[in-house]
Amino acid sequence: MPAYAYRIVNVFTQPRAPLSGNPLCVFERAQTLDALRMQALALQFNLSETTFILPSERASARVRIFTPAYELPFAGHPTLGTAHVCRALGLGGDRLTLEMAAGVIPVRAAGDRWTLQSNAPNWREVAEPRLTLAAMLGLEEGDIGDRPLWVDAGTEQLIVPLQSEAAVRRVRVRTDLLEQLKNVDGRAMVYVFAEAGAGLRNGEPRGVVPRDWPDASVRVRDLAG
Repeated sequence: MPAYAYRIVNVFTQPRAPLSGNPLCVFERAQTLDALRMQALALQFNLSETTFILPSERASARVRIFTPAYELPFAGHPTLGTAHVCRALGLGGDRLTLEMAAGVIPVRAAGDRWTLQSNAPNWREVAEPRLTLAAMLGLEEGDIGDRPLWVDAGTEQLIVPLQSEAAVRRVRVRTDLLEQLKNVDGRAMVYVFAEAGAGLRNGEPRGVVPRDWPDASVRVRDLAG
């Protein structure tokens, strides 16, 4: 059976807490893997995303991103984690570019702190009323904040502001209602957020598995079907 080198990296880790971030599996050289094998490997690792590094004629490297269920054209934490591995492999330095399905993404580092420049997002209004969104999230209508939007910076996602961090923690998504709110690709996913004193909260693409990240300015959960 062929052997493939991969690394597990943690993205968004906090000082003195190396396992506090969002884990990512990165396959170093994926030229011999087809999409079916990539998808199967992503399912086996069962992390929120698994990435595969390929040669590129347009950028420092080409990258494909898979959740356990499907391929993504772009996502933030896989881009940052893969850039870190690309630098370690000698594919670039503190400034490099990654070719994604959504386009070429510039990434830069200051030490081990990475930032990216995503493509300019497109957005559209949400047609469903606030009461429908609240029911889908298991909340009251008054918990919904101002102006939910569909936002696409590579993958269209429903973004729903909430009135408080407590409301973010109370979210109990109804998958039957979430499935009725699909993006342009026919997938159901929603981010909820609220202004907060500290922390990020995020869930995995196949359900609600919260993870806390301290020292941030918002409280976020990612809930997908």
